[in-house]
Amino acid sequence: MHQQLIIDKISDILAATDDSYDEKLTAILDDASRIFLSGAGRSGLVTRFFAMRLMHSGYGVNVVGEIVTPSIKKDDLLIIISGSGETEQLIAYTKRAKEIGAKIVLISAKSDSSIGDLADAVFQIGSSEQYGKVKGMPMGTVFELSTLLFLEALISHVIHQKGILEEVMRTRHANLE
Repeated sequence: MHQQLIIDKISDILAATDDSYDEKLTAILDDASRIFLSGAGRSGLVTRFFAMRLMHSGYGVNVVGEIVTPSIKKDDLLIIISGSGETEQLIAYTKRAKEIGAKIVLISAKSDSSIGDLADAVFQIGSSEQYGKVKGMPMGTVFELSTLLFLEALISHVIHQKGILEEVMRTRHANLE
């Protein structure tokens, strides 16, 4: 019962997500000198998952807050994953990156937010009306799981569009595990 509830809700969210996002976000990724990603809490976990898949796909990726993350520069891309677009620390990162001249992308449940106002592009997952209390999916679960699947589908789009073989992706996977 609960598995079907989750599957149905995520399917509804993804069905309401703009079909053109794959092409648009891929173009932004390809245009960036380097890619920086950030998110907080469970959205931060989704961010790390996406960063790993981008790295497997051949992109130069950095996760904000890691001790080895370099400084962001003009022509770099900062991707923020935030359901609300209102997380204070992420707003601070966005403001700083904007001052430097980096491009900003927000992936969010809301098209209108403090980070969205600063962003060059906002990718809204689903529609605002689809969020709120959902039985069996507390505290942001709907956004995080929907975003995780959206981003995995984006990676699928990237590897098919670019003809990246899984064998090539495996050569980029960590081998000190």
